[in-house]
Order: sequence, then C-alpha cells, then structure tokens
Amino acid sequence: ATNPRGGEVKMTKIILDLDMGIDDALALAYALGSPELDLIGITATYGNVLVQDGVRNDLALLELFGRPDIPVFAGESHALAKDGFEVLPISEFIHGTNGIGDVTVPDAAACCQKQSAVDFLIDSVAKYGDDLVIVPTGAMTNIATAMRRSPEFAEHAHIVFMGGALAVPGNVSPCVEANISQDPEAADIMVRHGKDVTMVGLDVTLQTLLTYEETRKWREYGTPAGQLLADATDYYIKAYETTAPELGGCGLHDPLAVGVAIDPTLVTLLPINLKVDLEGPTRGRTIGDENRMGESTTTRVAVAVDVPRFLTEFMTRVGKVAAGL
Repeated sequence: ATNPRGGEVKMTKIILDLDMGIDDALALAYALGSPELDLIGITATYGNVLVQDGVRNDLALLELFGRPDIPVFAGESHALAKDGFEVLPISEFIHGTNGIGDVTVPDAAACCQKQSAVDFLIDSVAKYGDDLVIVPTGAMTNIATAMRRSPEFAEHAHIVFMGGALAVPGNVSPCVEANISQDPEAADIMVRHGKDVTMVGLDVTLQTLLTYEETRKWREYGTPAGQLLADATDYYIKAYETTAPELGGCGLHDPLAVGVAIDPTLVTLLPINLKVDLEGPTRGRTIGDENRMGESTTTRVAVAVDVPRFLTEFMTRVGKVAAGL
C-alpha cells in the first residue's frame, strides 16, 4: 500500500471481534477497504446473533467480499456469569433473524478454524505486540477470557472497542449500552485490567449517521457485495425509523471503532480510568473508576468526532468493497 503523500503506508495488523450484525458487516467492509490494515482474523462473539450464526456470517461475507483467505475463530458462547445466551428481541428487530437484515448470502466454502478465538487472540498479541490492534464490537467475553488466561495479553493488547456510554444515555436502559449489557463482568475486566483500551461508545457513534442516499450509491455498483451492503443497511435504517426516528439515519457504531483504530485523530479522547457497574439498577453502566483517580490512565473515551471526515473515509473505503475493487 502506498501513501498519497508518497512512501509506504505502515500496515497495522487487526483482529475484529464481531457479533456479526449489520454494522459489524459495515465494519468488516471498512477494514477490508482500508489500505493501512492487514486483517489477520475474525473472532466471533455473540450479541446480535449466536456465536455459530456469527461464524457463518463472517465466513459468508468474507467470501462475498473477495477475502475467503482470512481465518475465522469461534469464541465464547455466553457471558461469564451465565450458562447460556439468547438473542434479545430488540437485537433481532434491528439486525434481522440472521443478523444481516434477513438478506440471503450463500454459505462459504471455507470452514471455521479449529483453534479457539481466545487462544488465537492470546497467540496473536504474543506474536505481533504493538503492531496489532483488536476491535471488539459485541460482548467482550472473548477479550476478558483472554485477559484471565494470560496476564501478558492484558499487559500488551491494544484494544479499541465499540460499546458503552459515558455522557449520554444508554440504548438498552437509561445508562447502559447494548454490548456492555451482554456481559458486564467481561467489560469490567477489560477496562480495569487492559493497559491500552479505547472506548468508542454512543457519545460519538450516534453522531455518525448513514441514510438511504448513501446506500443507493452501493446498489448502483451492480455487484453482489454492493447489493448486500445496500439491502442490509436499508433494513437497519428502517429499524432506526421505529426505534430512534429523531436521528434521521442509522448509527455507524462498529465502523467508527475501526476508523479510530486506524486514525485516533478522528475523535477527541478523554483519558479516564473506567469501570463497569456490576450491582443494582445501574448494572452495565460505564463510568469513571473512583478508586483509580490520580493514577496513570489506561483507558480513553471518545467524546467528540469529526463527522464529515469520518463519513468521507467510510464511504471511500466501504465503496471500494461494494464496487468489488
């Protein structure tokens, strides 16, 4: 990859930890269309779908987007404090029963890897260190499990996650965001034990909106990838017309986390040590940790975003994948 200003682009290796819903599919397309990124694998988590459905969607979309060589690893299937998982009715309403807007995509020829997602995450951080960033966009169970098993992973993993809400209301309760709500214990382990964690939450993602005008451009490419991205995102926008009509579009939650992993200057970051409430009516809330005030900060929260610049980059990068380039 070359830099428009001359010279080579430094490639960053990335792992996407996806619960493959519609904005996860957009995040995958964004990553694949970004010349700075080398996507070395997808780890499947749960949330918008069950893990096995997420694996199936990951493999199918990688094939559709022309990258069947990228490996997919199945992750933990339920929260740390639970013994099972069922998709919430609201998640099904927003993402469809299959997670990708009920759009039909053929099964991929490739299969899931035998290695577990957690082992792949631990091994990858050991191998690549500072050259790797991990972007979780669903429940944080895989990340927390890796931290519990490997202190080295907790020490050296660079994590940019989509989730949480600091200064705005949550989207599943007045103070709780959906990804955190799926496994508050895991999210708490991640933000308190990780040494380099960036939160891209509702404070910024609900400012980055997509409309039917953008999806029409993808459909006009006349490619299978463009058709899928347009149809799935239109389903997502339509769901938003019911759940958040005041927004006038759909939030680009997961793609913004990928954008920040590439270029942190897209957002304004507030250094603050975080915790997740685990008890009482605020269970699942992401908030500053009063027990670590004055200590050096290991977590940062995105509190403002350069919307025009992000949307331009998003349309350019996803457009390359939609066009089949």
